[in-house]
Amino acid sequence: MISFKRMRFPSEIILQSIYWYCRYSLSYRDIEEMMLDRGIDVDHSTLNDWVVKFLPQLEVEFRKKKKPVGGSWRADETYIKVNGQWKYFYRAVDKEGNTIDFLLTAKRDLKAAKRFFKKAIKANGTPTKINIDKSGANKAGIEQCNKDNDSNIEVRQCKYLNNIIEQDHRFIKKIVRPMLGFKNFFSAKITLTGIEVVRMLKKGQMLSLNSRDSCFQKFKELAF
Repeated sequence: MISFKRMRFPSEIILQSIYWYCRYSLSYRDIEEMMLDRGIDVDHSTLNDWVVKFLPQLEVEFRKKKKPVGGSWRADETYIKVNGQWKYFYRAVDKEGNTIDFLLTAKRDLKAAKRFFKKAIKANGTPTKINIDKSGANKAGIEQCNKDNDSNIEVRQCKYLNNIIEQDHRFIKKIVRPMLGFKNFFSAKITLTGIEVVRMLKKGQMLSLNSRDSCFQKFKELAF
């Protein structure tokens, strides 16, 4: 259970605000105005504090309830602007489109690729195959994971098979666009985590007591 003690606002308002931010193309000031329309006076800086404080905890709870993913992965990276500079957001989905894992990195190289695949494998198990683009760093990263873990992951580099993840990138970019770039790497990492968690809830990737619950109900379930 996530503790909301000493918070000035009820947990329902806090969770609703965080959910809106991660689910829709809204800025903090948009949510501030939406809350004011409902008679709730909350500053946009307070909203940011809630996101930073609670999203990492919500991700931990989601990871405990995440459904298993398939063994055929599609991995790719997209660009995210942080403090005026482009950073790299590594992501992977299975052939059904379920999100496997994600990682924001400062560089796009062997070290970053290895970190991402190591994180994804640790959390989701070893896949049978991973489809990537023509990136030599990604290929080398998977090969290094094979060597380190004595595994035999098949590496494929077929462009059309990655259409599914390239389409999935668009949802993330759509949510991020109104934020007009992140001020620092830390806040970018946390916010992207929340966006991915809500995205996985929308995809039905959480083991839930009631599968008919709305996405927001499942989001609240993570806290309680």
